[in-house]
Amino acid sequence: MPYIKTKKKNSTLLDLKSQKCGLRHTVFSVNGNAYTGEWQDNKKHGKGTQVWKTSGAIYNGEWMFGKRDGYGTYSVLLPETKEYERKYCGRWKNGKKHGYGTYFYNNSAVYEGEWSEDQRSGWGRMYYENGDIYEGEWMKDKNHGQGIIRFANGNWYEGAWQDGKKNGNGKYYYSDKGQLYEGFWVKGVAKCGTLSDFGRDEAPTPTKYPIPQIHLVDMQLVLGDAQSAYLDQCR
Repeated sequence: MPYIKTKKKNSTLLDLKSQKCGLRHTVFSVNGNAYTGEWQDNKKHGKGTQVWKTSGAIYNGEWMFGKRDGYGTYSVLLPETKEYERKYCGRWKNGKKHGYGTYFYNNSAVYEGEWSEDQRSGWGRMYYENGDIYEGEWMKDKNHGQGIIRFANGNWYEGAWQDGKKNGNGKYYYSDKGQLYEGFWVKGVAKCGTLSDFGRDEAPTPTKYPIPQIHLVDMQLVLGDAQSAYLDQCR
């Protein structure tokens, strides 16, 4: 039986020619968005730059099968100055911030650390607009786990967090008075603990009289019993 060569339809040939693969010049979509960079199997893949027409935002970095994936920078267009302001610089996965990266909320508020599916999760450091600095663990965009927050007034808290609030064992240092509170916290409120002088000689406004020493055989045991009593009461 003789071999018969079939001729492909014009529509099929045009479709094959339009398939984007490799480095291409700027390609505009129907909605006006523009992409310049590498393609594979008709999807953004490799390195490239995407500009969104409506918002004016721009992403420059790595792509994988049509989604931001790898390292890249996301910037927004300021309508007043018509200049670009960097918002996020770091790792991406499946189109979301994922891995280590830095996010600029504004000139004063900045987060640098780990992300998971667009949320602060893992270890990170947050510089707040009011001058406070938190360094420690995060989960789903909230302080969660072990961490330290240093307040702009010089005070600091070191200990456990849950859902963005002090929760569990922790220490709170009052730098202005030269005092240290050690105890147990529940949803941001100190429930039981001890207060002692700490750095009193260097404090700018110490209390008139120093805190007397606690003379207990086992202070931690007493504190533990008080903590257990409180938890039993909450059950």
